[in-house]
Amino acid sequence: MDKYDGEPSPRERERLKIRRDSDSKAAQLAKMEKLMQQTKDLMDKRTESGSEKVQENLVEDLEEKVRSSRRHRRNSLHQTQMLESQMKTVKGELVGTLDHLQELRNVLQRSQQKAEERKAAMEKLAAGLR
Repeated sequence: MDKYDGEPSPRERERLKIRRDSDSKAAQLAKMEKLMQQTKDLMDKRTESGSEKVQENLVEDLEEKVRSSRRHRRNSLHQTQMLESQMKTVKGELVGTLDHLQELRNVLQRSQQKAEERKAAMEKLAAGLR
């Protein structure tokens, strides 16, 4: 939001961080899903019960990691949406404040102009009284 020094606001930085984390988790999720599929394929090829049990545990662990990554991604997306909504609200407030400040500046300029006109009139009257 800081237009003058080019630096993103803390909220924008947080939103960008969440987006990067979300993208990272999505890539990680895709890798885990691929690994899970490969593991399932290996399980189908093996017939030994002991080996199957180890692979089942591995698959269950991978499935839990996938679910966890999905939950984290949903939470990150939700947080990003909340931050974007807050940024819109703040931006609206800033626009309102700027409008108000511009109105006040206009009032001040008119007041100064009237004061100068009155001063000139007073000086004119004072000069006429001399």
